[in-house]
Amino acid sequence: MGQTTALVQTLKRCLKEQGITYAQLCKPLDLSEASVKRLFAEESFSIKRLDKICGYLGMTLGDLITKMELQQEYLSELTEAQEHALVKDERLILVMQLVFSDWTYKDILRIFTLSEPELIQYLVQLDKLGLIELLPKNRIKLLTAHNFTWRKHGPVQSFFRQNLQSDYFDSNFDQDGSNLTMLTGMLSADARAEFDKKLNEFAKE
Repeated sequence: MGQTTALVQTLKRCLKEQGITYAQLCKPLDLSEASVKRLFAEESFSIKRLDKICGYLGMTLGDLITKMELQQEYLSELTEAQEHALVKDERLILVMQLVFSDWTYKDILRIFTLSEPELIQYLVQLDKLGLIELLPKNRIKLLTAHNFTWRKHGPVQSFFRQNLQSDYFDSNFDQDGSNLTMLTGMLSADARAEFDKKLNEFAKE
């Protein structure tokens, strides 16, 4: 959901909460009811009109934006269809991983051989999937929750297993920043649970 749509949806909720109809907005906006309905349908508000509606509701435009941000839902998991859409293109998966790692638009262009139109196309796809919001000047806002995970045994996990798992373990782990340590031993049920807990906590950091 784009930011404009989210703002209008929040405004509609505020109107509903106060029992205010479109007809009641005609006077403060100096518009016919049909024109008011068209404003909401087309989401074509000027800042001045938004401010007038907020004033009629007894709030400021800043209050409305704050409400929108508080009500915004963040994704904790994609649908099967959304994950399938991701794995169709390896470059889209790459861009997604970079964005998840807090890379900026300029960072990606500087390091990878992607043209600006290509990168924008991939970011638009991620926006449509609901993973990010592409903001003015190509700024990127993540829309995933802190506890976001890929579907267990889903398309993305399968993609990583098929394409990256063997490459990872085929490495010699002899470069700076790489390490492979193998230990032999048995863990109790409590120890395994503690290990899983710490691993999940680390993954969320």
